[in-house]
Amino acid sequence: MTEDIRRVFRMDNEVLAFRFTATVSDRAGAKPRERLTDPARLKMWLQATGLDVTDVSPADLEDAVELREAIYRIGSAIAAGEQPDSKDVRTLNTVAATGHAKAALEHERAEWHLTATTPVGDALGVLATDAIHILGGPDRSRIKNCEGPGCAGLYLDTSRGANRRWCSMNTCGNKVKKSRLATS
Repeated sequence: MTEDIRRVFRMDNEVLAFRFTATVSDRAGAKPRERLTDPARLKMWLQATGLDVTDVSPADLEDAVELREAIYRIGSAIAAGEQPDSKDVRTLNTVAATGHAKAALEHERAEWHLTATTPVGDALGVLATDAIHILGGPDRSRIKNCEGPGCAGLYLDTSRGANRRWCSMNTCGNKVKKSRLATS
């Protein structure tokens, strides 16, 4: 696939699990945009995040979308001060438990080693584990949904006053500011 990763996916979220949920954009808009349209796109996204897999099947894609949506629903529930659905929590925990990836420090960088037998499952396990650390960690009260028009993407508000409103100033924040200038 020769497409530029930055043209296909938003890769600017600091949280890996939330970057994964951003493979659907404009979630709150009239026409949400699915970016994981086929197994090759999932492979491309995983490789761009350092989770190098050699092959992705249609079943792997279904598993990935199920995990992505569970993470998104749990994060959105937490952002709204609500209790996450127990089925989503079970999905998250199951995927995390079945992964066998091993972290390693190589060339001064953190790398993931996936097994040869279940590399996609291992990669999904890494994503699920990352989600668990964020969704159940000490900063869980800082999880928010973007207020940008149509976005509703998840992000971790690390601003000093916990008053950030957009997943990214470069995208959603700029859209809002440009629309304000156009109407004034």
